[in-house]
Amino acid sequence: MNSDKNMIKLAIPTRDNRVDDHFGHCDHYTVFTIDNQKQILSEERLDSPQGCGCKSNIASVMKEMGITLMLAGNMGMGAFNKLAENGIKTLRGCKGDIREVLKAYLDGRLTDSAETCDHHDCGNHDHNHDTYTPVFTFVK
Repeated sequence: MNSDKNMIKLAIPTRDNRVDDHFGHCDHYTVFTIDNQKQILSEERLDSPQGCGCKSNIASVMKEMGITLMLAGNMGMGAFNKLAENGIKTLRGCKGDIREVLKAYLDGRLTDSAETCDHHDCGNHDHNHDTYTPVFTFVK
């Protein structure tokens, strides 16, 4: 667990240094540890398990690592609920380069878009996740 209360550990579903559009099918998670001065203390890679995020143990693994926040593109409610059950807050609707998304979060410009997949069958990805907006919601 993250013993320093002044730090935050967050994860971003990643593919090719970009936020992956679907949490449960990403290539890996990029995990950042951020201090209270909003500086990146560390960056690590957490490989994604095979299959759906809601059916894997990824949420409990993240909890054990001390991750308390997920900056995600899109995900089903099963995965969203599984993360919440493990004390991980999720901001959905993120898109683009992971470092730009991280900077937007650190600058206080991200809010949850509340976008979710409306299916539970992980094989049903004929719809286009790129059609939702906003990319992320900026807070003034």
